[in-house]
Amino acid sequence: MGDIVSSDIRLDRGESLFFARELDRIKAQTYDVKLDELKALSLIPISTDAGPGATTITFRRYTGAGFAKIISDYAHDFPRVDVYGEEETIKIHSIGDSYGYNLMEIREAAMVPGRNLELRRATTARRAHDEKINNLALQGDPVYKIQGLFRYPGISEATLPADGTGGSKSWKTKSEDQILRDLNIITDAVILPTSGREVPDTLLVPRETYNLLANKRLGDNQTTLLKYILDNNPDIKRIEWLNELAGAGEDGVNRAIVGKFDTDHITLEIPQPFEQFDPIQNGMEYTVPCHSRCAGIIIYYPMAFAYVDGI
Repeated sequence: MGDIVSSDIRLDRGESLFFARELDRIKAQTYDVKLDELKALSLIPISTDAGPGATTITFRRYTGAGFAKIISDYAHDFPRVDVYGEEETIKIHSIGDSYGYNLMEIREAAMVPGRNLELRRATTARRAHDEKINNLALQGDPVYKIQGLFRYPGISEATLPADGTGGSKSWKTKSEDQILRDLNIITDAVILPTSGREVPDTLLVPRETYNLLANKRLGDNQTTLLKYILDNNPDIKRIEWLNELAGAGEDGVNRAIVGKFDTDHITLEIPQPFEQFDPIQNGMEYTVPCHSRCAGIIIYYPMAFAYVDGI
């Protein structure tokens, strides 16, 4: 970083070097700091392949078709299988915020050996970017035509029987056997329409539903329903909770989602991860602009996912 100067107010050389070192330290710690988990950023594979200079991303959404059959030794009529793609282009959007320090904060810190500029402002700026991207990944943004996981076009919908206590679909009102049956209904919403080509391996549920599975015991057995599902269900190998699924369904009911959460099926597009620029002086304040770019999620095979409301 060069000297930080202004036509009106100038840090002296010592203050300027101190501020430059402090900003380098703050930026490094901002990238390294461990924040509370934002689960969309860990559940959905992140892609940065488009690069910081891209303005759009063009991709294909695929559907497989075809079959195999028994043939004779001299057959020529081999059935043809193919993959059909629908091309789509989405726009990449910039995200920004900033943090800063005033002249007296810099000078006071420079005068006291061992005193550093406050780090919390920078980590708060980083957290705001992560929270925004996490929200875009799950909820999308209809104004900017950004797609999120909760309402992605082409995802199947499963319907659960309302045979719990009081005619409810909620798992709070259902027996262990009813819950296990419902889980098969949800996974079949992916498996049956795709003739088994797509098999979901992950179930996302609201936190209260996860706690129910983690605490509900199978009869006199000490095995929880959560462990039983993970040990015995042929499809679901991971169950995770998302706070945002509470009330995410139609009419404010809880929603659950199953799907195949790997890079072949879904990505969260972040062409430019969080970055910080050189400070800008405005009067007696130095502001550090922060920037990232996001295009929301891409689901390449929507039929590999399904959601269910009322759980």
